[in-house]
This record gives sequence, structure tokens and C-alpha cells, in this order.
Amino acid sequence: MTNKKVIAVFGATGAQGGSVARAILESKKFAVRALTRDVTRPKALLLRDLGAEVVKGDLNDEASVEAALKDAYGAFVVTNFWDHFSKEKEVCQGKLVADYAKRLGLKHVVYSGLENVKRLTGGKLEVEHFDGKGEVEEYFWSIGVPMTSIRLAAYFENFLTIWKAMKASNGDYYTLALPMGDIPMDGISVADVGAVTSSIFNSPAEFLGKAVGLSAEALTVQQYADVLSKSLGKEVRDAKITLEAYEKLGFPGAKEMADMFRFYRMKPDRDVKLTHRLNPKVKSFSQFISENQGALMGI
Repeated sequence: MTNKKVIAVFGATGAQGGSVARAILESKKFAVRALTRDVTRPKALLLRDLGAEVVKGDLNDEASVEAALKDAYGAFVVTNFWDHFSKEKEVCQGKLVADYAKRLGLKHVVYSGLENVKRLTGGKLEVEHFDGKGEVEEYFWSIGVPMTSIRLAAYFENFLTIWKAMKASNGDYYTLALPMGDIPMDGISVADVGAVTSSIFNSPAEFLGKAVGLSAEALTVQQYADVLSKSLGKEVRDAKITLEAYEKLGFPGAKEMADMFRFYRMKPDRDVKLTHRLNPKVKSFSQFISENQGALMGI
């Protein structure tokens, strides 16, 4: 058995948790306890092959959260609002981990948080998938858990799915419909979060008690479109959609997403320089797109 200190990684077969588990294993400074609801999944077995202890862990099950954190030095905690679309449930899960982290004396928790937009804007904007995480951040610190919050910029991965360029109805070009006007929007690949988090665990003195905004770079919608044009070999333009028009698109969560873009327009604190220091290999949007050419070609 190893004598390395153990970091429990929640959501270890998901995008963020998987990236973090692999990066910590690679750095070889800590042992990884990878938590997942299904230990037989191929991604779980792969982590076991890489040297992680793979354990069943469920944020809705108190006993499994306690077992997951027992004798651990630290934890990486990520909750998924989109699993259930419930801010209350996300807050409950986060607070449960915080309570056990306090009770069991964890020395460093890295929580994948975000701003409490509703509180920051005096109720003018409501972005539930941010607000719940903001509440959990505040709770961790209020009960005295040694915690660093990482606040991720928009995922580059979204440009392959929910934000992909759409063929214009009246022409031979494509459009990108993000209501940012000419204001640059920060972005990062979720795959690059692991190395950043690993660096934070390696430097507790610098990061305990802090919120760290992560971004690979900030581009305008037209600049994102230009990168896509180059890669696709097809013209992609900024659709120049307004916030009001975006809100009326009628998909589930359109109002919430419009409020998120309103918040992005206020330029929340995302530190490109620090992100590059913590992960010198962090990918630009252009690098990300060229590595994901296959996924784009479906467009």
C-alpha cells in the first residue's frame, strides 16, 4: 500500500472529475480515491488501471459521502446541476460534503464553484446553475473548511454541442448565436481543468480560502466564429442575436442562459495568466478545435 496522502475525487468518471483524477495520478504526489456511482463503467475501470482506488460514491447518499472522505487528506468536489435541474438539490449535495469534510478534518478541498449571481446582482439576474454553487462556496468557508473554489469559464466543449454553428436559412454560411455583443467571453476546455486542480493541491498555502477564476482565453463571438471558419473551411458569422431574442428561443432554460450571458457581459473575474501558470499546456480555442475536428465535421 502507498503512504501517499489520499485525495477523494467526486464525479471521477465525468468530464471535470475524470480530468482531475487523471492529472493527480499523473503528478504522482497524491493517491486518488475515485468516486463514481457505477464502479463497473469502462471509465472507472480505466482509472483503476491507472492506479486509482475506485469506490462507489453518491452525493445523494450520506453514508457513501462519509465513507468516501474517511481518512482522506483532501477532496475534489463537483456537482452537476444538469443531472436534475434543481438548485436545491445541488446545494444539499454540496453542503453534505462540506459537513463531512469539516467533521473528518480534511486539510484541502477544491470545489468546482461559481458566483452566486442572484446575490451579486441583488436579485436582478438568476442563474440557478451558478447560484447554487455560489451558496455552497459560501457555506464551505462559513463553517471553516479549508477550501479553494475554482470557477470555470464557459466550456469550449459547448461549441461542439449546445452552441454549435448552425447553417443560415438564407445562405451558404453558418452562424454562431451567442448574445455577447462585442464583449469577449472567457473559455476553457474542461479537459484542462485537471492539471490546474493538481497544481492547486500542490500549493495549498497559496490557494486555501481563495476563489480562482479559470480561463484559457477570452474571445468575442466573431473571433470564436473566425476560428471555426478556418477549421471547417466554411464561413461562420456572429449571428448578432440580442439577449431578448435569445431568451425567446424557447428551449428549456433559455431565460437562465440569457441571464448567464448577461452576467458574462459583466466580465466576471477569470484569470488567464494564472490559469496558464497552473497549467502551462492549457489549450487555446484554436488548438481545442483542431484537436476536435472530427466532432465538428458533423456540422
